[in-house]
Amino acid sequence: MSEQPQEKQIRLVLLDDHALFRASLGRFLALEPGFEVAGLCGNCAEALGVLRHSPVDVVLLDFALGTERGEEFISAARRVGYQGRFLIVAGTVDPRDSAVVLRLGASGVFSKAEAPDRLVQAIRLVANGQVWVDERVIQLLSNQYDQTSVSFLTGREQRVLLGIVGGLTNKNIAENIGLSESSVKSIVQQLFYKARVRRRSQLVRVALEGSLGTVRQLTKPGRMGEPDSDSLRRTNAANLLTGRQPND
Repeated sequence: MSEQPQEKQIRLVLLDDHALFRASLGRFLALEPGFEVAGLCGNCAEALGVLRHSPVDVVLLDFALGTERGEEFISAARRVGYQGRFLIVAGTVDPRDSAVVLRLGASGVFSKAEAPDRLVQAIRLVANGQVWVDERVIQLLSNQYDQTSVSFLTGREQRVLLGIVGGLTNKNIAENIGLSESSVKSIVQQLFYKARVRRRSQLVRVALEGSLGTVRQLTKPGRMGEPDSDSLRRTNAANLLTGRQPND
């Protein structure tokens, strides 16, 4: 009887200048099935050394790293050829810092106030190429933009975008707004064209950075129903996308 192929481990590097937090989180993640901690680093030089000599899927780091900054590390890591993901795990979240790291290519911003199991969920999503942005971060990001609308998008495009930012599949979005899955797929391609991106994660970043307008809920309560997706509930609660009530 042949053995089942072993699931690929998600290799992690933790970069944080607080030794106790770094060690505690490292022990916790090392016990999580499917995770392998490749390095516990207290400064950028240590982390860059790991990235140069070992394959890493996700780097967890804070905005503030003692005398160094998270965004500086992201740029330096890309310069040495690192192609993996970055997940910011921050004690204090600043909307400007969040926008900067998302623009540099970070795949998410996670608050240290959240539960450990939520961090595990965020890491798995980020490692799989998705974007995780904590509800508190979404609200902070939304507050920094003025209230311009996204009227250049059609009503259907706005509602599909809301679903994408909430982490829903095309099938889920189609069920929620009463369209066929093929119609949703076509709208997604239109959004890619208008936002000048090629992937869903890039589209989410553009929306979160405010490039598509401000962030207020598009639909009245009950218009899209109550999807099961936890990501969408967080997004809706934080009023992620703005605009008028869409008219199709």
